[in-house]
Amino acid sequence: MNTLQPTLKPFKWNPIPKPTTILKPKTQINPIKSQSAGKIKRTVLTKEGKTKLNISPDRDFYAYPRFVTHVDNTFIHTLTNLYRNRLSPEFEILDLMSSWVSHLPKEVNYKKVVGHGLNAQELAKNSRLDYFVVKDLNQDQNFEFDDASFDAVLCTVSVQYLQEPEKVFAEVFRLLRPGGVFIVSFSNRMFYEKAVGAWREGTGYGRVQLVVQYFQCVDGFTEPEVVRKLGEGKTGDGSVFGWVKGVLGLLSGSDPFYAVIAYKNFKPIYD
Repeated sequence: MNTLQPTLKPFKWNPIPKPTTILKPKTQINPIKSQSAGKIKRTVLTKEGKTKLNISPDRDFYAYPRFVTHVDNTFIHTLTNLYRNRLSPEFEILDLMSSWVSHLPKEVNYKKVVGHGLNAQELAKNSRLDYFVVKDLNQDQNFEFDDASFDAVLCTVSVQYLQEPEKVFAEVFRLLRPGGVFIVSFSNRMFYEKAVGAWREGTGYGRVQLVVQYFQCVDGFTEPEVVRKLGEGKTGDGSVFGWVKGVLGLLSGSDPFYAVIAYKNFKPIYD
């Protein structure tokens, strides 16, 4: 059963509110119409690909709150700008596998933001959430929300922990309104012992392709769009040793940014 918890927000008076742009759908591209929309067409992860090094329940692993950011400021800045460009203020948003911060642009007040995660203390501290749900998606992939409840679903640096990604992506499809967007962002950081085998053994390119396959295995999502921004300053010294360090990701620099984005049925065009 889901656990719903309110997040109380203090009133803040702003004498000079910042203007926001309302994005209004104008038309659509390549609508996808299928009686099988939302159905899982194929399995992506093998039994070995789902395996975690730490097989203890995820609820136990996340029992204690971690009030830290798992990516650097450059990654967060890129993600916030992506949200600013893709999410309209009138959107109702589900922040999937969230924590104490959502990285949404501070100047935009969305119609509703619902959080989901495994630690109630972290979620309660997230000031952007109207309320939240505590649920282990590796045990139960079904939410108690009605069909077409949200305009956008977000998943930030957490997709690597899903053992049933096909079912989760199918559930996201059900929850989205037609034209709704699902934004999955990640870097090269993780709790290694809790990431699935297919993710641990992958490269940056391979992980992008894995998330692309998650979208493609569910009938009805548009063709996934990939956004990449590799870490700044990660350059070698021209030596073979420097080249090897670059391949292994050992050079200093900002966290690489990846996002895979797709829409339910069609991609809206905004004025």
